[in-house]
Amino acid sequence: MSSRELTEITVVGNDDTGLVARVTTLLFERGINIEDVDQAVRDGTFRMTMLVETSEMTVDEHQLRCDLSALGDDLGVDVRVRFPSERDTRQVAVLVTKESHCLQRLLDTRSDLDAEIGVVIGNHDDLEPVAERHGIPFHDVGDENGSHDEEQLLSVLDDYDIDLLVLARFMRILSPEVVFRYEGRIINIHPSLLPAFPGAKAYRQAKEAGVRVAGVTAHYVTTDLDQGPIVTQRVFNVPDDAAVAEMRERGQPLEADALLEAVRLHLNDDVSIRRGRTELGDSETEYNLGMPSELDEETPDSPVDGNVVSGMVGESVGKSDD
Repeated sequence: MSSRELTEITVVGNDDTGLVARVTTLLFERGINIEDVDQAVRDGTFRMTMLVETSEMTVDEHQLRCDLSALGDDLGVDVRVRFPSERDTRQVAVLVTKESHCLQRLLDTRSDLDAEIGVVIGNHDDLEPVAERHGIPFHDVGDENGSHDEEQLLSVLDDYDIDLLVLARFMRILSPEVVFRYEGRIINIHPSLLPAFPGAKAYRQAKEAGVRVAGVTAHYVTTDLDQGPIVTQRVFNVPDDAAVAEMRERGQPLEADALLEAVRLHLNDDVSIRRGRTELGDSETEYNLGMPSELDEETPDSPVDGNVVSGMVGESVGKSDD
């Protein structure tokens, strides 16, 4: 049974003894079978995500949501339920700061996505006109310095019943309070070939390191900065005399391309996360996870280790460092 056929329950709040037992007991008493459970604690915030089978539960969906909400109030945690029937038309929130290229690409192609871009959220209001031109609501959750109010952010996400968060050059770090609530449903674009050059000023880091090839990475967001599972990547050559501004100009179109491809993969349910990395499922859709396949023709295919040299059979001709 796929995860789309299962009900997702997420519990987020302060870690406390007996919390897991209280939640799982409530589910057991209502005839609900737990198929998968994952837990984490970061900076004092607890998160538990469960995939459960609700087709034979002894209460209806409304009652289960009420019972879990009441238990959450009693435990002082936030409990959210997502039934499969509620995900027929998924809602996407795009988070932005001041750079428009990724947002523009998403909005220009939104009719091709298997979801609706319901809202654009910024920590500055610079891109509000872009959202307005496309008829998308815009919410500014930042102060004069661009620091975002996470309570306000979570409130907006709740109001629009958001399924997927897309960070389209959103230049702020999300805390576990947000990440844990949308685990596996936040996609970010980073201007480097992760895991190289994480954090701020990635193009400048690459320039100072003297790289000859740079790139961009779309990845799922975790509580570890720029270390989440990689979805798509793109690369470009760096001329010897390229300034940081030129690298940025070369990279930005690829940022938009890689981010859009990652969003499509997610919305089409063609990518999954297994043991900290992404896996592409059986799909008839042709995706470009890295560089175009035409580059394979330019990639040498020899020499490689393993070719036995005449007269050296049985002798060691090299050791693998795999």
